[in-house]
Amino acid sequence: MDTVSPAIRSRMMSRIRGSDTAPELAVRSCAHRLGLRFRLHVRNLPGRPDLVFPKHRKIIFVHGCFWHRHGCKWTTTPKTRQEFWRQKFLANQSRDRRNIAALEIDGWTVHVIWECETRDMAALEIRLAKLFGLDTLPASVSRQTRPTRRPSGAPRSSR
Repeated sequence: MDTVSPAIRSRMMSRIRGSDTAPELAVRSCAHRLGLRFRLHVRNLPGRPDLVFPKHRKIIFVHGCFWHRHGCKWTTTPKTRQEFWRQKFLANQSRDRRNIAALEIDGWTVHVIWECETRDMAALEIRLAKLFGLDTLPASVSRQTRPTRRPSGAPRSSR
């Protein structure tokens, strides 16, 4: 049983964005920090990819765990109208597979970044750097991953 009225649920669902979502903005921010340049939501490519890197012939889709069924803890299924949701999710997954296959046939390398993977910005930056074969990471990543102070009991360095 739903805890809100159908009108309120409809209003809530209508506010879910298809582009410029928080996870997508996080990926875009990391890619830009790494010096990568990209195009957004290219309409003439199958699936209107979130980020297109023409120079590298790579595409990144930023998928929401709920809508695209990642399988993590955010992949919940609504309790009402379960058959409708099952069909909806199957259609989403089928469309994702078709779009990725069409892009790969056209010579693109396709990567999917899940919403839950955007929660750790340092790990996301490292993943993007590896995807694009970047040798050096920006200072923002190295600052986040190295310890900031000496552990207690550790000897002081002699300078």
